[in-house]
Amino acid sequence: MSTLDTLAAKLAEDTLKVQDALGEDRMYMEVAQVLGAASQSLEEAFLTEVRIRLAERKARDFINSKLETAKAALEAKAKNFYDQRPAAAIRVPL
Repeated sequence: MSTLDTLAAKLAEDTLKVQDALGEDRMYMEVAQVLGAASQSLEEAFLTEVRIRLAERKARDFINSKLETAKAALEAKAKNFYDQRPAAAIRVPL
């Protein structure tokens, strides 16, 4: 990893932590403006790192949502299955 990539990754990580703590969802754009005034290359690398991290968050949220939906459907199906069976047909091991 080059110095540019290393610095951009660390800045992105730190910026998103502060942004989350403050509840400002576009703070990274302000940091990018500051970077752009000094180094366009670092600004572009920083924005790429931020976009990657934000995209990863969205993907994980999507996956977790799908998993929760599937779990709820399976639990409902299992509940319905056991609710419809006669009590005598359900064996409980001793």
